[in-house]
Amino acid sequence: MSTTALAPLTVHDAEALVAAAHRAAEAAGATVSVTVLDAGGHLLAFRRDDRAVLISGETSTRKAYTALQLNAPTAELVDAVQPGGPFHTLPTALDRPLLFIAGGVPVRRDGRLIGAVGVGGGAPEQDHAFATAAVETLV
Repeated sequence: MSTTALAPLTVHDAEALVAAAHRAAEAAGATVSVTVLDAGGHLLAFRRDDRAVLISGETSTRKAYTALQLNAPTAELVDAVQPGGPFHTLPTALDRPLLFIAGGVPVRRDGRLIGAVGVGGGAPEQDHAFATAAVETLV
């Protein structure tokens, strides 16, 4: 039986994702923070625009963490935490709180989860678009 090693998300990849998300935000006139985590939830790269509110850094990190833990864009998870939804009690069941608001996107390579990007500071729909644009640049 042979296995093929999967290339992990590197610091170079993470820095490229941060730069791509910031370019998308700047083009839209938004000021954001961007966080990139590897598959183990370790911080690989982070950037906060000097004009962004301080809480945007924590927001971007929690969005990335949520996307990573649940292997799905946070924009797709919003309904899952509503009363009666499958994740209704999940945010209090974990050591680190999750954030179910658009802006967290998993990063996959060859169909496998290798990390996540979180963007905070803009409107949720904007943050999702910036994170998605960044992930789409990673080849």
